[in-house]
Amino acid sequence: MMTQKEMIESTVQFINRNESSEEDFNQQALQLFRYHYQYNIPYRTFCSQKGKTPRTVKTWRDIPPVPINAFKDVTLSCCDPEQAEAIYMTSGTTQGIRGKHYHPTLDIFDRSMIKNFQERFMGNTDKIRMGILFPTEQEMPNSSLARYLKLAKERFGAEDSRYFIQNHELDVEGLQKELRNAEAIGEPYALLGASYSFVHLLEELERGNQTFTLPKGSRVLDTGGFKKQSKELELDEFYQLLSTYLGVNRSACINMYGMTELSTQLYDNGNQSVPAVKSGPSWIKTRVVNPLTGEEVAKGERGVIVHCDLANMNSVSTILTEDVGVEVEGGFLLLGRVEGTEAKGCSLAMAEFLKASKGLEQ
Repeated sequence: MMTQKEMIESTVQFINRNESSEEDFNQQALQLFRYHYQYNIPYRTFCSQKGKTPRTVKTWRDIPPVPINAFKDVTLSCCDPEQAEAIYMTSGTTQGIRGKHYHPTLDIFDRSMIKNFQERFMGNTDKIRMGILFPTEQEMPNSSLARYLKLAKERFGAEDSRYFIQNHELDVEGLQKELRNAEAIGEPYALLGASYSFVHLLEELERGNQTFTLPKGSRVLDTGGFKKQSKELELDEFYQLLSTYLGVNRSACINMYGMTELSTQLYDNGNQSVPAVKSGPSWIKTRVVNPLTGEEVAKGERGVIVHCDLANMNSVSTILTEDVGVEVEGGFLLLGRVEGTEAKGCSLAMAEFLKASKGLEQ
């Protein structure tokens, strides 16, 4: 059985590959499943009760997915949580319960983010001046998004890249000055942050009747949705407003799909039309399933999204989300949150997981 050090090294090597075949992915996924089965006790109990063991699981598609809400109720970690280098926490619920994702090392998370971000957001550009519409890592040490944006700024941000949210307040005046400067010098500019932060920015620009035409090569990255921290906007309206007020083509307005419970992010190639096709790098694969049966639905049919993320070295690789989607050529379309029958299926999956792990944790 692999040690933690060996599993970390194996994961890093897999991420560092330029590509991987289906068989390569399958072998790595099964190796990771054996590791999780050995050291993640609640997960092992859950898998055993479903008759899923390293002997019976033959492909990555057979690895039992854990309902995403399990991160709020159970410690899903192969390492001692006290030894984790970082603990990332979900944004919480009305009950105040926050899911926790334990990382014994940030090397894997960082490599996953940097390699993927370079390809999907930066393209052929090495550096670009950035404005970050999110608090710093110091202000939000338990936020994986804060870490993500710090890495973006440090690794890919040109000189004078900076944050425009401090103490949870948007520096509208400073940001407008920065955007005017970008227009004047003609250098591409990138704005990155939470979707709800962009809504607040758009409201301020509308209030002040301010519009910009950012230079060619400028781009926008939004993520995380609105989370009841701003008014809800339909996607088409949201990206049209970004284009109108910032002068950035919708094809350069990229959405990053990520979650605390994953170590890998997925992207679209712009939002000229919505919903846009999302996809990930070679170390994550996505399925769409019927949550009542767990079986994959036919391509083009609606179901609940399951991710198998091989960068999730310490928790579980395979997660049943609460997102509805459709598999299409080149990736999947994100259609919204579960409701109705789909929500019932996710609730039943969660009840099954909690029943299996009951009594393992106090």
